[in-house]
Amino acid sequence: MNDSPAAAPQPTAQHAAIPPDDPRRRLAVARPDEDLALPHLGIVGDTYTILLTGEDTAGRYTLIDMHVPPGGGPPPHRHDFEEMFTVLDGEIELTFRGEHLVARAGQTVNVPANAPHAFTNASGRPARLLCLCSPAGQEDFFLAIGAPVTTRTEPPPDLDEAAMAAFIAKSAALAPQYRTQLLRP
Repeated sequence: MNDSPAAAPQPTAQHAAIPPDDPRRRLAVARPDEDLALPHLGIVGDTYTILLTGEDTAGRYTLIDMHVPPGGGPPPHRHDFEEMFTVLDGEIELTFRGEHLVARAGQTVNVPANAPHAFTNASGRPARLLCLCSPAGQEDFFLAIGAPVTTRTEPPPDLDEAAMAAFIAKSAALAPQYRTQLLRP
């Protein structure tokens, strides 16, 4: 019989040791209804508030608070990163690879990278979603195309036909730089 203590299991590639804490990284706290420094952006009739950026998360993800009025939501698109929505209030109709489903408050939907999708608020009241994109980078696209607004729920400015055409052209031109492809409806 061997009375020596059992050897501790060695980490494998699958179970690598946890790296030490990085004290250069700071706790990030987002207060979208109070923090006037958070960017609130009007995009396609919605208002998106960037809560956490890739800079806050070492590039791991970005977190965006989405205020989507009735009829709002992005056109069909796809991108090479994961995108998860948690519906906090209201509901959205999601189109995923041509199939439709409704996500309601309390439900979470994950859109796999590269999959064509879109969503719209088909209800009569605003919806609020948390959108997590991994890895980070989507916030940079939104900052490049969005119109700054003052609060999380302020609607973006109305665009006339010429301004809407310019917004669509700018979005289409910039999308590939942000690993996104806009699709025709």
